[in-house]
Amino acid sequence: MHEIYKHRNIVFYMVIPRKPVSLILSAFVGLFSIVALANPVSDSTHVETKPAHEVTHEAEEHAGAEHSEKKELTPQEERKEYIQHHLLDSHDFNLFSYGKESGHEKHFGFSLPVILWEGGLHVFSSSKFEHETAVVESKGKYFKIEHGLIYNSDKDGHIDHDAHLNPLKRPLDLSITKNVLMMIIVGFLMILLFTSLAKSYKKHGSVPKGVGRFFEPIIVYIRDEIAIPNIGEKNYKKYMPFLLTIFFFVWFLNMFGLTPLGVNVTGNIAVTAALAILVYLITTLTAKKDYWMHILWMPGVPTWMKPILAPIELLGTIIKPFSLTIRLYANILAGHVVLMSIIALMYTFNNVVGSGLSFFLAFVLSLLEILVALLQAYVFTMLSALYFGAASEEHHHDDHH
Repeated sequence: MHEIYKHRNIVFYMVIPRKPVSLILSAFVGLFSIVALANPVSDSTHVETKPAHEVTHEAEEHAGAEHSEKKELTPQEERKEYIQHHLLDSHDFNLFSYGKESGHEKHFGFSLPVILWEGGLHVFSSSKFEHETAVVESKGKYFKIEHGLIYNSDKDGHIDHDAHLNPLKRPLDLSITKNVLMMIIVGFLMILLFTSLAKSYKKHGSVPKGVGRFFEPIIVYIRDEIAIPNIGEKNYKKYMPFLLTIFFFVWFLNMFGLTPLGVNVTGNIAVTAALAILVYLITTLTAKKDYWMHILWMPGVPTWMKPILAPIELLGTIIKPFSLTIRLYANILAGHVVLMSIIALMYTFNNVVGSGLSFFLAFVLSLLEILVALLQAYVFTMLSALYFGAASEEHHHDDHH
């Protein structure tokens, strides 16, 4: 919603645009985050004929070895598994667990709705999966969850392992996962925050009150130091709602990722790819004629070189959103991995000196991650403004060019 407030001759544009396209884009971001790639699983089969008593004996040994392997993980393997689990999206919101040592592990959290399309709509609670240990039957179809992804299976839980490599063999997953839930929460938080900020301006005569005093300098900074210098005073206004929205959206998600809630939204490449695609679509759909002329038929360049440079420039338009995707994803993911690895060192050393140093290092790194959370939101917004500025810039070429 374009809400214009004049305060000391400054025009403020609120984060929530009124146009329906903004709601469509927000829904697109939420749904896109559901899609993720599975790790390939290799499977080999070897058939050998043996006497019945040898087969029975080997089966018992294999079952015992498999049971001990699942039950007896080394501390290093257990911590590595925990870090990997933290980085993945999940279909339930598990805050903490206890009682694993006694064999009766209890999980404290809540389930989320599972929404699948496989020959029809399947809706049920994620609690039926019993933390990835059970097979769920729905309308004659069987489903099993593995590493956060839902697969078709038989009633015994056997999965066609080709589905790990081919997402088309998996059911269409439209579930409200942990990451999707956090994006919905952040979205509502932004609506409440900036709606109340708008009402505060109207009520107190364009003077911010309360939390508005904190956010006003940030909004002014994005406008004066990011939007206007990179886009220009003539065209920056139409991009301001998106720039403000993307800045606060990424910043709030990054900050939630540093809490004990265990969310890693911007460390999911599907989420960062969805945000980058939005930037690419806005850049492409709002680009002016000069933008395409500098890509397809660059002025000031010898005619024979223009067909050579055109494919390179077109490739550059695709590389830009790709770089946006990888930059945000890699920085946030690396921060989570390093921070949790340092915390795991406290249990590895298990002494006053080693654990104390690990705790101090983790504390310092946590403070640094708070800065990185804000910095990555700033970089994403800055680069988006640069791309918008290039698309909306008007060039004036001299005749001798």
